[in-house]
Amino acid sequence: MAEDAIQAQAAVLQKSESISENSISVRGEDFSADVSLEQLVSKMLTTGFQATNVGLAIKEIQNMISWRLSDRPIGDNEQDEHKSMEYRSNAKCKIFLSYTSNMISSGVRETIRFLVQHKLVDVLVTTAGGIEEDFIKCMAPTVIGDFKLNGRDLRGKGLNRLGNLLIPNTNYCMFEDWVMPLLVKMTDEQVRDGTRWSPSSIIRRLGQEIDHPDSVYYWAYKNDIPVFCPGLTDGSLGDMMFFHSYKRPEFVVDIVQDIRGINDLAMRAHCTGMIILGGGIIKHHTCNANLMRNGAEYSVYINTGQEFDGSDSGASPDEAISWGKIRIDAKPVKVTSDATLVFPLIVSQTFVKELKRQRAIS
Repeated sequence: MAEDAIQAQAAVLQKSESISENSISVRGEDFSADVSLEQLVSKMLTTGFQATNVGLAIKEIQNMISWRLSDRPIGDNEQDEHKSMEYRSNAKCKIFLSYTSNMISSGVRETIRFLVQHKLVDVLVTTAGGIEEDFIKCMAPTVIGDFKLNGRDLRGKGLNRLGNLLIPNTNYCMFEDWVMPLLVKMTDEQVRDGTRWSPSSIIRRLGQEIDHPDSVYYWAYKNDIPVFCPGLTDGSLGDMMFFHSYKRPEFVVDIVQDIRGINDLAMRAHCTGMIILGGGIIKHHTCNANLMRNGAEYSVYINTGQEFDGSDSGASPDEAISWGKIRIDAKPVKVTSDATLVFPLIVSQTFVKELKRQRAIS
């Protein structure tokens, strides 16, 4: 028995290897004094769990923002115009911001609009809902509801539930009244002038026509920021195109223009960063474009997807490295969280500070 006790004691009191002096101790905010937003978020890095991943995401995005071509030695095969220090010090990381439609349905829309309005991101990728919900909100509001509202009751009232948000069906009717005449105009231009419409050029035109400062795509149009939507027909816009096709079957949308467009942007970039809110088609479309350049240097995923079912939505950044969509020497970050909780916090400590820096030196 004594020998058994000794073995048990050895198992319980196994000695640890010494921890590196550079290790970070776990410590959160104790609120003993007044705490600013910046102080609170800065403590997240040392809090642990997903709070630490938020801190790592902030660092990763800060690296995207601060990167310049001058950080990299001049290569033997670089074009002469890319060798000057003036050019290299101004050549930045091209930042792809991708998001699912629920981000636009939620208040994260205003955060995205801020980034686009101030030209803090370079490329947008979203879904059909991520396009139309922005325009619909310029016409009528989405309102707060409840996750537990009864679907049968809501259907009878013409109210569509999106999580704990409510969108009156009348809003979509208003959207149809606005879109249908524009589809007629675009078809006329296609027939008369030979215009080749792609999803991105349709979105650009709608951003021009909405002419509303609350709209993400108004500012994308104003600032010449391309918006890619590989599933443009998968929503209310698709319904409108479906109805329109019976009256004007000659209307055609060229998706090949856009796959060429997004892939060319990635291939020609000196450096790329991906910020992906959610999963599905927007995640894969962005990652696949970056495969064309052997992967993005910087990446942040924010989603609640899990790997166990083999879905692309739940796939980790490490899986993307295996496909060549993220560089093998990159340090990508995944935050497992509802993006409405953490993305505004991350923006407050990255892009907002960058805008203040730009204004201070201008």
